[in-house]
Amino acid sequence: MTERTTASALHALDIPTVKPGAELNEKYGPLTSPVKSIGSDVDIVAEKGYHSERSSQLGSVADDDVVLVNGEPVITTGRDVSRFLVDVRDDGDPALTFRSLFLGTVFAGLGASLVQIYLFKPVQMSVSTVFLLLLIYSVGVVWAAVIPRASSVEGTRWSGLAPFLHFINPGPFGLKEHVVASLVASTAAGGSTAVMNFAVQRLYYETHVQATTAVLATFSTATFGYGLVGILRPLTVFPSEMVYWANLPTVSIFQAMHFDTKANHKRLKLFWSAFAGMFVYEIIPAYIFPLLNAVNVVCLATQRAPQKAVDVITNLFGGGNGNEGLGLLSLSFDWQYIGSLYMSYPLIQQANSWIGLFFCYIAIMGIYYSNTWNSLEFPMLSSSLFSQNGSVYRQSAVFGTTFQLNQTALDELGLPALTGSNAWANLTQNLSIGGLIAHCVLFWRPYVIASFKQARKGTQPDPHWQAMQKYAEVPWYWYGALLVLSFFAGLIVVLKGQTTLPWWSYLLALALGSFIAPFSNLLFARMGNGIATNQLMKMVAAGVNPGKPVANLYFSMWSHDVVSSSIGLAGDLKMGQYLKIPPRAMFLTQIWGVILGAIVNYVVMISIVDAQRDVLLSPHGTNVWSGQQPQSLNSAAVTWSLANQLYGPKGPYFIIPMGLLVGMVPTTIQWLIWRRWPMIGPVKVDTIMLPIIYMYSSWMYVGVNSTITSSIIVGLLSQLVLRKYHPGWYRKYNYILGGALDGGAQVMVFILSFAVFGASGVGRPFPFWAGNPAQGNVDYCNGNGALE
Repeated sequence: MTERTTASALHALDIPTVKPGAELNEKYGPLTSPVKSIGSDVDIVAEKGYHSERSSQLGSVADDDVVLVNGEPVITTGRDVSRFLVDVRDDGDPALTFRSLFLGTVFAGLGASLVQIYLFKPVQMSVSTVFLLLLIYSVGVVWAAVIPRASSVEGTRWSGLAPFLHFINPGPFGLKEHVVASLVASTAAGGSTAVMNFAVQRLYYETHVQATTAVLATFSTATFGYGLVGILRPLTVFPSEMVYWANLPTVSIFQAMHFDTKANHKRLKLFWSAFAGMFVYEIIPAYIFPLLNAVNVVCLATQRAPQKAVDVITNLFGGGNGNEGLGLLSLSFDWQYIGSLYMSYPLIQQANSWIGLFFCYIAIMGIYYSNTWNSLEFPMLSSSLFSQNGSVYRQSAVFGTTFQLNQTALDELGLPALTGSNAWANLTQNLSIGGLIAHCVLFWRPYVIASFKQARKGTQPDPHWQAMQKYAEVPWYWYGALLVLSFFAGLIVVLKGQTTLPWWSYLLALALGSFIAPFSNLLFARMGNGIATNQLMKMVAAGVNPGKPVANLYFSMWSHDVVSSSIGLAGDLKMGQYLKIPPRAMFLTQIWGVILGAIVNYVVMISIVDAQRDVLLSPHGTNVWSGQQPQSLNSAAVTWSLANQLYGPKGPYFIIPMGLLVGMVPTTIQWLIWRRWPMIGPVKVDTIMLPIIYMYSSWMYVGVNSTITSSIIVGLLSQLVLRKYHPGWYRKYNYILGGALDGGAQVMVFILSFAVFGASGVGRPFPFWAGNPAQGNVDYCNGNGALE
């Protein structure tokens, strides 16, 4: 949400509006009673919250054009979030303690393991930060209550132990300890494509990268991104409009649990009840009854249809197995693949993705059946590389053990080919990048200029930034030193590791990532959604490293990973600003989380790749494991290393790099329309985010797609039904419930992965029955040779 939603837009969604006037001042007072929020259909509706003094710069809310819903202010902009959603309260409790670092370290192992497991799943999911923070809170409270404190030995012969006991248990488990522990864990659980690059080398190039090299490379990319964030804080963190919307549920829960303790008992009771219930339930769809992940009436009703019709039905309606089909109208009852993401985003933001998904069904089916890019010769969905005859491409024959192009072998084998859906996904990524750059330059240029002026003059009006001025800021040279340290860590990998990347290309990769990072941060912070920018990195890599697929992998890693890590770490810095974590404590917290994540991610990756090698190399995978992520990385590296032949003016995929320029045109037209007609009916023209629509228009090009309909239903139930008609329950329990469901499902999946799914090497499949068929796809859409 970038602008205030007008009264006409709210009326269009049947939301009553009134002017604030004296009623709001009377209810909240001109300078007191900040409110936390939860939202309306198009934004977030604030509720009367905990009380603290407001600084004078907030002024009277009656001076603003604030829309009310049932007497409450509606939050639409970042400025509203800072004033009405997040409390400026700061109790001054300790942040960095032995307890906070210990709990963060322990749960970092769980979080990082889970995120690495999901990178090898047919549906990519993130680990719920809400789940981690609630788990840490429960353990922290027990720690504070059970372990003796210094006061328990004062005046006794054991009084000498008082300093040690205070070190171990400094007292009640406070907000800032809780935040630090949670951010260590969530930072480690951020995941990294750097680790996936090592999986690609292990799977496709028989290269076993040493652990030291892998950890250094992962540390380098993440900390370089963090160094950039530090330098860019005046633009990407400090201003009110830099919200990072996906973090608001986490911020709300943190403050509710520590500032509104009377309600905690019911919240925690719901959390543990839902966690336990989902933990027990998840074993059914994940292991015993996998049909529950893809119940499609069309598939079940067409068992006796002609084979050609079944093939088409499978492509459109099938979606229970990896790369099976688009999953239209399938219902999933497997929460591990649904997740709570759509319980967080307001509907206006979700609507952009729905438009993209609508076009995705049309585009992928149209490309396949029109035989665009020779699509009918290959599976409709796959990120693998194929020969022109439809067989899997033997890239080892072309690149050999030197990881460099053998032209003679290429002439004999021929050029590799992409599936139509994979080519379309590459094109839409470039459209998204072009649209993103155009949107930032055209729509958000005034904001960028104003932010830098405020930073230079020290006049940032955000109340949370102003409240943080009592703490010592991290000097710019700390971040500068971090950039230097991460640069040399990466340089060591380039010079000593098996990267085939020239040192000068490494410098170019970092420069490219540094250029794109501010654009991606602006989009993610303001809209809550990001787009994949790695396609641009691959294009540049192709130009500077022709014929070197492994070098292209590493080039993309040091350019794209810098961008992705900067987004995650910038969001955490914003959370620290909202929750008043001293900046230097935040600095150490995030560095420690990055190091832990690098180590754990690498160890788990090795375990899964070694145990599931054949499945991960398969173009289809299973409903449990999928190599789509390393396959996609490898396919891009190989094809872009042949950029001149494949993407040049005479190549079959020339339109893909041109998408970068083409994507700028519609956004430019949109901007011209917006300047003349800011509102078209109830729609604000600048809330239509074309980069996000482009991205979602290829969302289903790989993987299990049976979860789309259920995810949309969850979003509607949470953001429309609960928020509009049961706002009290929504306010108190929506995010708690989502985190508990995510946590219960993810912990069970973690256990099942090593116990029965074969992550440790030995698989124990459940006995076959109607809900777990022995042959074919789990949703009984058995076209395209599924029963062969």
